[in-house]
Amino acid sequence: MTATTPPAGMLGDLTQARSARTARASSFDQTGRNRDNWIVMPGEERVLADIEGPGFITHIWMTQSCRIQPGPGQIDPNVVGVPMLEIHNALGVSWEVVDPDYYRKVVLKMYWDDQETPSVVAPLGDFFGLMNSLSGSYESLPLSVSAKEPELHTFGGSAAFNSYFRMPFNRRARIVVENQNDIPYLQYFYIDYELVKEPLPEDTVYFHAHWRRELPSGWGPDLQSNSIETTVANLDGKDNYVALETEGRGHYVGCTLAVRHFQGSWWGEGDDMIFIDDDTWPPSLHGTGMEDYFGHAWGMQHNAYLFNGTIVHEEDVPGFHHSYRFHIADPIRFDKRIRVTFEHGHGNHLSDEWSSTAYWYQTLPSPELTIPDVAQRLPLRPVDRVIEAPLPELTDEQKVAREAAAERMRDFVAKRDQMRAERRAQIDEWERGNVEIARDVRRRFDAKEA
Repeated sequence: MTATTPPAGMLGDLTQARSARTARASSFDQTGRNRDNWIVMPGEERVLADIEGPGFITHIWMTQSCRIQPGPGQIDPNVVGVPMLEIHNALGVSWEVVDPDYYRKVVLKMYWDDQETPSVVAPLGDFFGLMNSLSGSYESLPLSVSAKEPELHTFGGSAAFNSYFRMPFNRRARIVVENQNDIPYLQYFYIDYELVKEPLPEDTVYFHAHWRRELPSGWGPDLQSNSIETTVANLDGKDNYVALETEGRGHYVGCTLAVRHFQGSWWGEGDDMIFIDDDTWPPSLHGTGMEDYFGHAWGMQHNAYLFNGTIVHEEDVPGFHHSYRFHIADPIRFDKRIRVTFEHGHGNHLSDEWSSTAYWYQTLPSPELTIPDVAQRLPLRPVDRVIEAPLPELTDEQKVAREAAAERMRDFVAKRDQMRAERRAQIDEWERGNVEIARDVRRRFDAKEA
């Protein structure tokens, strides 16, 4: 070992000074006040960050809110200092209901260099591990979710997201959210990054993430898992659930997986099968069961470790199980292509709903990544049975009361929509402001003497 050998590892890197500039794009109130969020209107895309390279995204933090207002509040929307009042609806002051599915209706996209198609495309919640729009807290090395305790294990529950994946870019990085909902939502965010002066090495591989969903058709969904009858042979993996399929050179670094189990036995008896390059049969990596792939055994336990664990356990929310496995210390490398697959029940006998986000690094150009339309993304959550009865014959006093409520709602909506329009114009300015701030940081860093 020579004296010039650089220190190894994440902590070792802290012992060496580097010529770089750290900066951030965020949702801070550019007027200097405290309205530190962006409103994103229905059907609208917002560019959260547009950064000139070379450099690296080092950390992303996000939290957000999407509230439906069935009735008028008694407080003018223009004087509310926070994005939601959080006053219990029973008090009659405000009436707000969270959109239970909105984490699936907002899409996160990331573009590297001058590519026109994204290298990352996933529903916002699923990218960070809040899957099926169902809140659950966990902490891993690259990702975490911190769910608000009173809303834990609820659909649309409030939560904070973090990503520590390092994401290189040579010429440009763009991070975008698209609101595919029919109502607005509010987005808070930090996007922390590091600028460097020298172009990235030619062998740089770029961060990718892709969300998939399937309702696989099993040959025996009515058969009990681990029963004698389900022990049929699977010697090709062709009907497996596919979490990732791509061509290029790089390494797979893990996935989050949500299974909506319908049968009530056990969803995870299938094996993982990962085909690399020119694999035929057996694949380069063949596992022994889904709990084994996720680093557990005898079913999944209630824990969340650095590289593997449970986000939502089926004992917490019956019929739902959310897990993760990150290959950070043991990346799975490929030179030509990779296909990451899982059996849905042994021999693919089960017909559950599976969805996942795969994470990997590979050479550019990126594969063309798409996700299903909103209607095909919504979680299959339990829905309460509701009985609706027609109104009885109303008294004059009741008619007056109902008309007064309708008039108050019309006034509330007019004020709310005016406020949203004003905020939308303000966010137009802040979006441009973030681009100019990033350009100024780049110019000042480039002008600095080495």
